[in-house]
Amino acid sequence: MSNNCLFCKIVRREIPSEFLYEDDNFIVFKDIHPAAPVHLLLVPKKHVRSINDLKPEDETIISGLFMLAKDMAKDQGINTSGYKLLFNVEKGGGQEIFHIHLHLIGGWKKTAYI
Repeated sequence: MSNNCLFCKIVRREIPSEFLYEDDNFIVFKDIHPAAPVHLLLVPKKHVRSINDLKPEDETIISGLFMLAKDMAKDQGINTSGYKLLFNVEKGGGQEIFHIHLHLIGGWKKTAYI
């Protein structure tokens, strides 16, 4: 873990946060600036700065995030209506916190199309 990383501080409980899920490898909590009715952040406990910093041994982090996203979407009741999964990579890609994390975004009302 990194000493100055916001998400590492949350993992270490130095910054209070309400976890919707936690296991040995991941935490999940609500985004403080939600872009949708459901906007969760899925964060590995291991500090990896960015997608660009992944190593072969980190493959389980990515697969774990996707499997967790599927489960959290079901838990939040948006698995059948649909949702988005988003990684922001580096500043130009919108990454603001340099600790890899996956956004789970959804919960919009359906619009009828004619």
